[in-house]
Amino acid sequence: MRKFCSALMLMLLFTATVFAGDGILEKLRMIPQISDIRELKVDGFNEYYQFCFEQPIDHANLSKGTFKQRVLLGHRDYNAPVIVELEGYGLYSPKAGELATLFKGNQLTVEHRFFDGSVPDGEIPWDCLTIKQAADDQHVIIRTIKEQIYPSAKWVSTGISKGGQTTVFHRFFYPADVDVSVPYVAPLNLEYVDPRLEKFLDKLGTGKGSFKTMFAREDVDAVYWTIRDFQLLCFKNQDKLAGMLDSLARTRNYTYQTVGGVKRALQLIILEYPFAFWQWGHNPADIPEEESSVWSEIFDYLVQVSSPDFFEDKYIERMRPFFYAALTETGMYEYNIKPFKKYMPDEKKNIDFSFTMPAGVKQKTFDEAQMKAINKWLQTNAEKILFVYGGTDPWYATGVDLRSNWKCRKYVRGDMSHTCRIKDFDPVSKEDLIDTLNEWLEN
Repeated sequence: MRKFCSALMLMLLFTATVFAGDGILEKLRMIPQISDIRELKVDGFNEYYQFCFEQPIDHANLSKGTFKQRVLLGHRDYNAPVIVELEGYGLYSPKAGELATLFKGNQLTVEHRFFDGSVPDGEIPWDCLTIKQAADDQHVIIRTIKEQIYPSAKWVSTGISKGGQTTVFHRFFYPADVDVSVPYVAPLNLEYVDPRLEKFLDKLGTGKGSFKTMFAREDVDAVYWTIRDFQLLCFKNQDKLAGMLDSLARTRNYTYQTVGGVKRALQLIILEYPFAFWQWGHNPADIPEEESSVWSEIFDYLVQVSSPDFFEDKYIERMRPFFYAALTETGMYEYNIKPFKKYMPDEKKNIDFSFTMPAGVKQKTFDEAQMKAINKWLQTNAEKILFVYGGTDPWYATGVDLRSNWKCRKYVRGDMSHTCRIKDFDPVSKEDLIDTLNEWLEN
């Protein structure tokens, strides 16, 4: 009898261990496309798992095979909203994002196809890296998890920057997959090089519009020219700065063969400086002047604002899917070199990012019609999409223009950069924003 009771107790203990929690693990194991499940411990969630989801390389041609796409799932409650974080790149963080925290929701995070751990065996099939194929990936994952785990929950898709773009594109192709979408700081470039970006950079700091209220300096006109003067200072002394970059590259094991060497990398770093300056919200008062700084301080400031790894070989290789998408479908900016022509050998007026294209892959014609179709949809038929922007972010230059579509909303904090989030708005705007989301989720 004692042996029987002991065995029964062990069996009950084993059963309690296997079926502890809400049973998310068992539900994931029942889905045929899911493999490589790994449990994580993440604050704020009752259960948390990383797993792979098998996807077609080409959703229109299944004979091309499959690849494994990395996914994260943080579970709180079956009836809580499911926040779908659509990454534009690799997986960023398992932590609860802003929306999952605000709404005490579950969080499903999807790595973008062909980034980091979501790459097919062998070489990347670049022709299958499209916004439609990515939307197909996300559609299959959302539909499967919704049917198998959260059939009664509300669904919210969201993403930041390129993830914000990804959120918009997925909603365009599959508008019924989720109830609400919140893209953060998401550009919608309508051309291969959208001219609004350069115009916006020229406008920033010139005292036009509302930008005069952003800075402690009364003469905001000086900001733009101080940025330009700093670039000129760097170009005039590029040989000296190139030597410093070479030393830094040796220390950090950086190489710059893709762009054409250290000196060319320095030139691109200087050209990138204004975009990086505004994108990440740097203070104009920190711009050094030749008379008041030593050259090591000038160099340190330059690479602090305009990171030297942006043009580094390993970084470009890792980020090639981003560059490929930008050059073929989603758009990118370019550098106007006219003010620095005497310091550069280039014959062209502008420098674009075509140097980042994969070796041996022909750059296809940019599909303007697709972006314009998405733009028209946003201005007419799109519903329950709430956009968040920072007003000094260069990517806000190509932010969505909803025109008279009141079924969507756009919130802009004028004095913020690419880091703008819901938490950064004033109390009244923040309350209105959250009330809007709650109203959409209830209806």
